[in-house]
Amino acid sequence: MLEQIVVFLNSQNVLIVYLILFSFAFIENLFPPSPSDIVVVIGSTILANSPAGFIPLLLITSIGSSLGFIVMYLIGDYLGLKLIRTNRIKFITQELLQKADRWFNKYGYSIIIVNRFLPGTRAVVSFFSGLHQLRMLPTFLLASISSLLWYILLVFLGMKLGQNIDKIDLYLKTYSNVAYIVIAIVILIIGYRFLIKKKKSKSESA
Repeated sequence: MLEQIVVFLNSQNVLIVYLILFSFAFIENLFPPSPSDIVVVIGSTILANSPAGFIPLLLITSIGSSLGFIVMYLIGDYLGLKLIRTNRIKFITQELLQKADRWFNKYGYSIIIVNRFLPGTRAVVSFFSGLHQLRMLPTFLLASISSLLWYILLVFLGMKLGQNIDKIDLYLKTYSNVAYIVIAIVILIIGYRFLIKKKKSKSESA
């Protein structure tokens, strides 16, 4: 798939590549799983030697992602409960529902700022921020900051890789694996602290 993406993007002019990168950044929030990260890195690599600069690429991808977040937020706000009850959104599994629900109840707005860096849960963060009716303005601001930070990393990576496109998939998979490990460790620490606190409160009430 990686080679096909490279060939296709190489065959397009700069404006079409811009549109493709914007579109993939936008739809990732609505129709996951989407290879948007890989497409953005490859697109940045291809455009590295063109008149396109770092800032235009960064703005296009960040705006696309932020708009996708806004759309999914509004869907969650106005239609969230109905869609969950009727199981209309197939990519939101029961496991993701429970995970996102725990995170939102515990961390609130903090989860928005890190949402782009959480593999496997990005798509539901925007939906659940609307479902939990977080305030619109701070939610969108934090989501935009998160997108900006994430795409700084991806666009910079793409421009620095040059022709070493074969390494892109490896880098992104390595990042995902490390992120999963960090998330698992954090969950274990939180669970351990919760059990200790619960045990302590029981002993005090006895």
